[in-house]
Amino acid sequence: MIKRILFATDFSRWARRAEDYACTLACSWGASLTVLCVAEFPPGLNPIYTVNQQYLADLMKRTSSELAHLKGRAERRGIAITTRTAAGIPSEEVITAARAEDSDLIVVGTRGKTGLAHILLGSTAERVIRGAPCPVLAVRTDPADSEEESVLTKPVTLERILVPVDFSDCSLDALKYAVAVAKQAKASVMLLHVLEPVSYGLDFTLGTSKARRLEVETWTKRLEELASSHQHPNMTVESRLRGGLPADSILDAAKTLPCDLIVMGTHGRRGISHAISGSVAEAVLRKSRCPVIAVRSPKLGPDHRQGIPEEMSEATNTTPRSGS
Repeated sequence: MIKRILFATDFSRWARRAEDYACTLACSWGASLTVLCVAEFPPGLNPIYTVNQQYLADLMKRTSSELAHLKGRAERRGIAITTRTAAGIPSEEVITAARAEDSDLIVVGTRGKTGLAHILLGSTAERVIRGAPCPVLAVRTDPADSEEESVLTKPVTLERILVPVDFSDCSLDALKYAVAVAKQAKASVMLLHVLEPVSYGLDFTLGTSKARRLEVETWTKRLEELASSHQHPNMTVESRLRGGLPADSILDAAKTLPCDLIVMGTHGRRGISHAISGSVAEAVLRKSRCPVIAVRSPKLGPDHRQGIPEEMSEATNTTPRSGS
């Protein structure tokens, strides 16, 4: 399924961990690896000016040297690698390269900015996810972690994959993608459905009405059926139901289970729709300590729905969901 991987790097310390994941997955899948480095050149700068030409020339010189070192590291691991350089806005150039390469997976590193820094600067990873033609693996490294060589050089492991599902098309596509990755990595899969609280008592605790208990039983059964439909001799699929806010519950589950990877669907909203509703996937991406694969365009093929029970699909179309 993964034949062509695009790894976007700026050669920063937090990009080094993403490089490990890109190379590990390329080895595991026998995939080719394209490494892209974008010399950030805002559209407002005139490339004709001498000072801007010198700026770009210096960037490209440093980039070529770094790419040569990275290519050597990858080739020593037996990975077929090509390199690309571009100048412009990083997120736009990554998306353009992914389309040109017909990439099956994009790998990017992220610092996981939050708060004011995120509001002002945003995240290249998030912008790539919204426009990418394929799934995007975002590998977060915190500034404190980037100072520790042990964090940056520890082996990449994929033993348990967490997949949040709300039975929407995009979450089910993400599940199919996660199952394929898990089979290749010989990892187990944990399905998670988050049941959002719909009403609170005066003490701000969730009520325990009969209707609510019935709702919990219904979703638990559907989760178990979904897990059962994806069981494989070489892969264990479990399920878990939690209550709370989706992003917080997903992050807590990833930490306490614990998990090595989160695979989740995203609608890839843009513009005013995104500004109003935001994205659970992006909220998870900003705070998750383990890598996240955001699946908007899974590239799974025409028969990728065969593992979803028909009766379950019909049930989810007729019963209101509480969210995930």
